[in-house]
Amino acid sequence: MDKAVVEKLVETHGFTDFKWIRGEDIAVGQWVRFKCRLMCSTYGTKPVCPPNMPPIPECERFFKEYDHALIIRIAKKAHHRDADSEKFKILDDDLLSLEKALFYKGYHKVMALPATICSRCESCAVTAENCHQKDKARPTPEALGVDVFGTVRKIGYPVEVLSSYEQQMNRYIFVMVQ
Repeated sequence: MDKAVVEKLVETHGFTDFKWIRGEDIAVGQWVRFKCRLMCSTYGTKPVCPPNMPPIPECERFFKEYDHALIIRIAKKAHHRDADSEKFKILDDDLLSLEKALFYKGYHKVMALPATICSRCESCAVTAENCHQKDKARPTPEALGVDVFGTVRKIGYPVEVLSSYEQQMNRYIFVMVQ
């Protein structure tokens, strides 16, 4: 892998704050899936959300198949979910463009995991079989059981629970590259 080539593409697509991590160092935990199941309003309503995702042991194996992953930090002032969704749709499009560019550079295993839950369609098909935009729908790291807090802290990124919309939020995108 030529990290310089990858980093140049990442920067060309507007992502300037990123760090490398090994796939095996991405923390995956069953507790993340339980939080999805018990505390997330989108559980079971998206093709890229649990329970439509593989079991946690399969997710762990997935991450271990990658020697390299980029974690991209997006630092923004926190907003209400509705205001965020439009901004993150644009960000997700940039991310998919990066994923495609990396694929065409020869990184055939590339997979981007966005910072937010898919909200591309006004009416979601709920299942992967009926998804209207399979080519664009991606699971978040959390949907695959990633302990984002634990993982980003390992590489020195800031992350905390926010208590106000006035605070700066740090969202994290994972790009699996091999």
